Amino acid sequence: MINNNLTRYAWLSIAAAIATITLKSGAYLVTGSVGLLSDALESIINLVAAVIALWVLKIAAQPPDEGHTYGHGKVEYFSSGIEGAMIILAAVSICYAAIERLLHPQPLEQIGIGLLISIIATAINFIVARILLRAGKENHSIVLEADGHHLMSDVWTTIGVIFGIGLVYATGWWRLDPIMAILVAINILWSGGKLINRSVQGLLDAALPKDIHGKIVEILDSYVKEDEIDYHALRTRQAGTYKFINVHILVPGKWTVEQGHDLIEEIEGKLRSEIRNSVVFTHLEPIESPVSYEDIDLIRAQNQ
Repeated sequence: MINNNLTRYAWLSIAAAIATITLKSGAYLVTGSVGLLSDALESIINLVAAVIALWVLKIAAQPPDEGHTYGHGKVEYFSSGIEGAMIILAAVSICYAAIERLLHPQPLEQIGIGLLISIIATAINFIVARILLRAGKENHSIVLEADGHHLMSDVWTTIGVIFGIGLVYATGWWRLDPIMAILVAINILWSGGKLINRSVQGLLDAALPKDIHGKIVEILDSYVKEDEIDYHALRTRQAGTYKFINVHILVPGKWTVEQGHDLIEEIEGKLRSEIRNSVVFTHLEPIESPVSYEDIDLIRAQNQ
């Protein structure tokens, strides 16, 4: 079961979103910058995404039940997919507002105050984003990682906007403000696309990353003994924070049930201790029997 304490990170994200919405809206009101307006719009989407993340983490933390015997971990992929879509929506909204201002440029006011407010908001987002990304990596939570990446995209958005407004102040070319907003919007589209792709891959039961797969193979290889112990049909998949590992263990047919059971218990325990949040399923087969090697498709999956 996913640690319920992870929800505190979602609450942190919600608090940060409310603070930055307030600050960025104030920066827009004092300057009239469409770049800062677009930045405030993205922070509103951040708030919605953080609320969704909180909801998803609460669902994912529920234990397996009769209708969901593998738990509720996959709900995390819906959250990251929604966040990716929201990042793209934010980029489109920024472009829309920027094009309007590009066609009808307006002078900016009180630029210094506006930039100071934006810098404070960016600092808040950066600190919270780093906390979420670290927590997501440590707890293997795609929700927290997605929320962290979302906030980092907001950080880059604000940096681009601040840079653009600085150039506007230096050059007096008012159209530079919406041009910078459009460039930043195009850049954050990439971040949204990656989140959506990751969600799709998770829902399609993509295999574990190569580094984790390599660690699993290393552990299994340590038990291999020529003509006595082997394995095949290794398959893996990720569901939220959980990593599912399936493998067939081959042992001599003359072994007792107890001997075979003791071995797979040891192997499963080793995998669970080395691969965090792993759920291991093993299938015991006699190494001499031709029937044990009829899982052709599964064996091919292991070798791909």
